[in-house]
Amino acid sequence: MFVNVEPLYASIVEDVRTRVSNLPRPPKLAVVTFQPDPSTQSYLKSQEKMAKRLGIEYAVFEVPKVTELKQILSKLSTDINIDGILLTHPLPNGVSEFELVSLISPEKDVEGRNPHSLGSLMYDAFAFAPCTAEAVVRIIKYLTEPAGKRVVIVGRSVTVGKPVAMLLAQKGVDATVTICHSRTPDIQLITKEADIVVVAIGKAKHLTKEYFKPGALVVDVGINVEENEIVGDVEPSVAEICELTPVPGGVGKITTVVLMEHVVKAAERRILGK
Repeated sequence: MFVNVEPLYASIVEDVRTRVSNLPRPPKLAVVTFQPDPSTQSYLKSQEKMAKRLGIEYAVFEVPKVTELKQILSKLSTDINIDGILLTHPLPNGVSEFELVSLISPEKDVEGRNPHSLGSLMYDAFAFAPCTAEAVVRIIKYLTEPAGKRVVIVGRSVTVGKPVAMLLAQKGVDATVTICHSRTPDIQLITKEADIVVVAIGKAKHLTKEYFKPGALVVDVGINVEENEIVGDVEPSVAEICELTPVPGGVGKITTVVLMEHVVKAAERRILGK
C-alpha cells in the first residue's frame, strides 16, 4: 500500500508554527539563486508559499555573476538579520559546489550541505543534516522502529544516500545499513533481503516488485518527469506488496517542511541560545 505521510507532515507544521510564535521576531531564510531556470522558479514560489504559511520571512537573492555569487554567500553568512541560507541549483558551470557551500556559515547551513555540517554527522554532533536525508529518516521512524532492521540504500549521493546511512547508523537509531550503487553487482539480491529500502538513483520507475520482499518498507526519493508526470524511482505497482511512499506527496512533502524547521532551529540558536 501507499504510505500516508500527512499526519507526520501536519505534526511538524504545527510544531514549527508554535516555535515561530515563541520567537521575538520571525525567522528569516535567504535563498541565493544563479540564473534560475523555470523549474527552479517554480520551486522557489512553492517554498515562499510554505514559508509565509509558517510565519517565516523569505528573501530571494538572484545573482547574475559567479563572482557576485561568492560575495553574497559570504555577506549573508555574517548578516545578523539572516537565520538560514539556501543555495539553489543549477549552479554555474565550472564552479565547485564544495567551494560554494563552504562559504555558508555552518550555523546558517539549513540545507546541511557545508562540509562542516556533513562531517559533524560522523561524530553524532549537532549539525543540520541534508533536508532530504532527514526527511527520509523521519518517515522511517514515523512508520517503524529502525533499531535492528536491515536497511539497504540504493544511491550514494552526498545529500541523500551517504547522510541517510550515517543518520540510520547513529547510536540510538541502530539500523544495520548497506549502501548499493551503480557498481554493485546483484543489487536485486541485496534489496530483497532488506526490511527497509531507500531508493535515490534518479531513474524513473527503475526498481520493480522483483527487488523487494513482501511487507518491506520502501522509501522512494526519486523525482523524475515522464510524459509530463512526476514519478519516482520505484514502479508504483510495488505498493501491491510493500509499504511504499508516494511520489509526489511523500519524501518531497516532508523535505520542504524539514527545511523550514531547520530555519526555525537556526533562529532559536541565534536568538535564544538553544
